[in-house]
Amino acid sequence: MRAFTAAMGLALALGASLMASPAMADITVYSAGPGGLIDKLAKGYTEKTGVKVNVFQATTGKIMARIESEAANPVVDVLISASWDTASDFAKRGWLVAYASPNAAMVPDFLKNDTAVAQGISALGIAWNPASGTPRPTEWADLAKPAYKDLVTLPDPAQSGASFELVAALQAKNGWGLFKDLAANGAIVAGANAEALNPVMQGAKAAVFGAVDYISLAAKAKGESIDVIFPASGTVIAPRPMMILKWSKQPDASKAFIDYVLSDEGQKAVAATYLMPARSDVKANRPLISDLKILPVDAAAVYGTRDTTLAEFAKLLAK
Repeated sequence: MRAFTAAMGLALALGASLMASPAMADITVYSAGPGGLIDKLAKGYTEKTGVKVNVFQATTGKIMARIESEAANPVVDVLISASWDTASDFAKRGWLVAYASPNAAMVPDFLKNDTAVAQGISALGIAWNPASGTPRPTEWADLAKPAYKDLVTLPDPAQSGASFELVAALQAKNGWGLFKDLAANGAIVAGANAEALNPVMQGAKAAVFGAVDYISLAAKAKGESIDVIFPASGTVIAPRPMMILKWSKQPDASKAFIDYVLSDEGQKAVAATYLMPARSDVKANRPLISDLKILPVDAAAVYGTRDTTLAEFAKLLAK
């Protein structure tokens, strides 16, 4: 990412208007997360403003690689990441436009700052197949018990930022003992989030330790045999930050896109994917932040020792 710092151009001076007009050019949005969600948001925004949205949807890692490959000629206007660490890193590099959307008034303070605001939030839980014949788990440690011998998957924290933060938070709270027990019980690291969930839905495994909740909740709504359990001892959340890049040639249209995502219509679309909406006044058919015990994550500390944490995790739970 550092490679294209020199390629950054200055953003155009920000206009006074916060709403886009049909005369404005297209905007480009790179988004991690549900492909159907960004497509729906793009369509709704275009219907409201007349401004077309060019969308690239992929994992955060693939999006970062694309941004780096475009260093000499950056094209993305708005970035939606699955990790708040992206927003923190880009802000430190001076790559973001400061913007406070009027529609962010009901977004809690810890989900917004001068240069980023959450689109929605996911949490990590236990994704359990009730047809597996195993007892319903209620705590993380249950998945290290004999009933779950060789029946647990974990997402790879090297591929999933949210999974890494869960590993770091649980390790900070309890040491490596739980992960040693999981390894001794035959738990396996199965790849990224979807790769960890698929064998559980297919019945080959019984539970995911640290499943991204909205994926499992959406699968359950479609009739899959899957339940999501949030341990009372605590879990982590993963706010999905939206940010406007400093080199955007359409800052006003980009601001209007942020406004739309945080509008009633936009936040209802977010909630429909089983993400938690960023706005506290928008309802969702799922547990919300107020229903969960959130484990503290000192982002600066855990990401400062990320390589060490991942190395220890891999040593314990080698594929």
